[in-house]
Amino acid sequence: MVEIRMYCTAFCPYCVRAEMLLKARGVTRIDKIFIDQLPGGFQELVRLTGRRTVPQIYIDDRHIGGYDDLSALDSAGGLKPLLANK
Repeated sequence: MVEIRMYCTAFCPYCVRAEMLLKARGVTRIDKIFIDQLPGGFQELVRLTGRRTVPQIYIDDRHIGGYDDLSALDSAGGLKPLLANK
């Protein structure tokens, strides 16, 4: 099974859109890490991704990026193969 991890905040419209896109592609489980509710969560996000925005999405150990990156990957046909059961 593919592991999806999404760094997000409680009030983030792009996080909601990313979740909707992933669910539309058949994802049933997303491990959400709310950086605004964890001490040092934002610093951890920057350390891991080098980015300062949410969402930041990982599929297994591959950093996909934010919603725009996820959407572009989907449009290019690259998302479905990553989500296929291994």
